[in-house]
Amino acid sequence: MTKYTGKGVYGAVAMGKISVFKKQDTAIKRIHTEDSEGEKKRVAKAKQAATEQLQSIYDKALREVGETNAQIFEIHMMMLEDDDYNESIENIIDSQKVNAEYAVAVTADNFAEMFASMDDPYMQARAADVKDISNRIIANLTGNVSDGSAGDDKMIVCADDLAPSETISLDKDKVLAFVTAHGSSNSHTAILARNMNIPAVIGVGSKFLSEIKDGDFAIVDGFTGEIFVDPDEQTTAELTAKQKADEEKKRLLQTLKGKENVTKDGKKINIYANIGSVDNIGAVLLNDAGGIGLFRSEFLYLENSDFPTEEQQFQAYKRVLESMAGKKVIIRTLDIGADKQVDYFGLKKEENPALGYRAIRICLTRPEIFKTQLRALFRASVYGNLGIMFPMITSVS
Repeated sequence: MTKYTGKGVYGAVAMGKISVFKKQDTAIKRIHTEDSEGEKKRVAKAKQAATEQLQSIYDKALREVGETNAQIFEIHMMMLEDDDYNESIENIIDSQKVNAEYAVAVTADNFAEMFASMDDPYMQARAADVKDISNRIIANLTGNVSDGSAGDDKMIVCADDLAPSETISLDKDKVLAFVTAHGSSNSHTAILARNMNIPAVIGVGSKFLSEIKDGDFAIVDGFTGEIFVDPDEQTTAELTAKQKADEEKKRLLQTLKGKENVTKDGKKINIYANIGSVDNIGAVLLNDAGGIGLFRSEFLYLENSDFPTEEQQFQAYKRVLESMAGKKVIIRTLDIGADKQVDYFGLKKEENPALGYRAIRICLTRPEIFKTQLRALFRASVYGNLGIMFPMITSVS
């Protein structure tokens, strides 16, 4: 038996065979070319493919880990359009007469180094993001795109480190646990693992990867951050008991469904759900939420090719309110703009869209859109307990 120790980021016990996650080979050769325009067109095509892939990953993340955690992939899509990043790639192609792959790789290294040298931990984390999107572009340029498959059996996925897109692309139903040699507990990957309810241990060290192989049996203790490869009988028995106790605790939590959330001294606590679509109602009811604290109505606009009608919105709001059977439902008026763009709104490109013309600012200057939504909400309100939230309001004035 060999024991390794890292930092546990999601407390649970998993046991099974190891699958070593092999990253795509991104060793890039510098190739001279006179066709600079052709190389720039290749980059544009690879970027378009990357955007489509990231949109698909974002949609999967939205379903599995919610809007807040999925936003990293919206940021990645925005980074693909960064002027400085793209100008660097084009300048390297033009000035050095080199292939697209090399230009993207050099730009990635330069930008990652720039971010990593900053004092702000948030900006330092952007180094991994710029590497992630650059590797995606290079994979599209070389045709070396991974499908995120982890085989047919459930496995303990072990890697040097996992990019957020790699983590979310793995089939959750086939992953018993994540173990990485590097990474931090504040990384996007660690946060995603926690929200996917998958046992995870990070920062185990490079020695771990050099000593394990596919098919090795291991036990991962996400509570303590320990990994036991080829465990002995006593360790296996102890951790099996620990796993069963944890599962029993989770089973007991399920028995609380349908009961009031009340403290011992009689104070009632409301535990509400956040949803981004009518389709999420099933999960809300299944998990016995006390109500809906935030219903993001913009899905109606994002899924439409034109402004949703009053009737279309009314039917969606009515369905949610009826399904919740009198429990509180707070619906947020549309939050379009910034990273949520819709062509038919005709919004102009802004230097800083996150702080620009979006959400309530659109509603207050385009009352025909706002009033349609408000009429639908008021009509639906007779079918349940409705509250309306307005985004981006910081004060009465």
